[in-house]
Amino acid sequence: MTNTTPLPTRSLGTTGPRVSALGLGCMGMSALYGESDRAESIATLHAALDAGVTLLDTGDFYGMGHNELLINEALRTAPAAAREQALTSVKFGALRTVEGGFTGYDGRPAAVKNFAAYSLQRLGTDHIDIYRIARVDPDVPIEETVGAIAELVEAGHVRHIGLSEVGADTLRRAAAVAPIADLQIEYSLISRGIEEKILPAARELGIGITAYGVLSRGLISGHFTRDRALGAGDFRGMSPRFQGDNLRRNLDLVDRLREVAEAKGVTVAQTAIAWVLAQGPRHGADIVPLVGARRRDRLAEALGAVDVTLDAADLAAIEEAVPAGAAAGARYPEAQMAHLDSEH
Repeated sequence: MTNTTPLPTRSLGTTGPRVSALGLGCMGMSALYGESDRAESIATLHAALDAGVTLLDTGDFYGMGHNELLINEALRTAPAAAREQALTSVKFGALRTVEGGFTGYDGRPAAVKNFAAYSLQRLGTDHIDIYRIARVDPDVPIEETVGAIAELVEAGHVRHIGLSEVGADTLRRAAAVAPIADLQIEYSLISRGIEEKILPAARELGIGITAYGVLSRGLISGHFTRDRALGAGDFRGMSPRFQGDNLRRNLDLVDRLREVAEAKGVTVAQTAIAWVLAQGPRHGADIVPLVGARRRDRLAEALGAVDVTLDAADLAAIEEAVPAGAAAGARYPEAQMAHLDSEH
């Protein structure tokens, strides 16, 4: 099933921009999933823009700036109309080593403005549409980090403030400083931790959700096989959900989801994305899934999810196939989980 209708749009919270109902997460085109194909990445970005995708999500640390330069190239070579509709969502703050390691996060006001200056240069633009620290810096109050972004908004360098992987209390503290457009956080059929406190808080505050990991890094895409060997540089090789018995148990869930998908005549990936899309309309369409397609065929499949309508019986069948809390393994290795304000 491929997308046959124009992409609908959703507002990112009460103060954010209106964006396509699906956004494109661009990380995999530069980092963490092994080798990528530059020409195919550009073609995929162009295909997304042509299909009406307006939200492009990146991070200044994805390939140490490579991803921002890639988006710059794609936008420069896209038709003017598509380029003018595109919105950039940028994460900053991660500290890297030459070898590619992560050593922490820097949310000091001076660092915020420094990161922004470099991103603006790499993106080749005079403003960033949504700007957010990737993980809360434990040594800097969130009020100071958000305040620095607010100063960038006042100066015209940033249009909207976002957050990433923060808990409900931090969300409230940040929103008391300046309007927050959206919270970017992992949310999928097998990552539903936000439903208890974080999602209600975001809705109370009028903050949208951009949901990443909607296919759990390919785990629930329907394309990941039990015998698949992960290449060098693919961080899923260290992910608990892709290890040993955890992988077997998680793919058993995918097999059950596949039965639901096949009964509807759609793919597993489309069903998983459509489920996330369906969590928004009851509350004013406040959730925008980010799909991490690196190729045009995967993008076309993902866009087809917009045409999938899940009724009450479908949602019940999905819930039975993949109950909340059914995933085996944490969503990140222990060291990375420690950086998640959302998990504390």
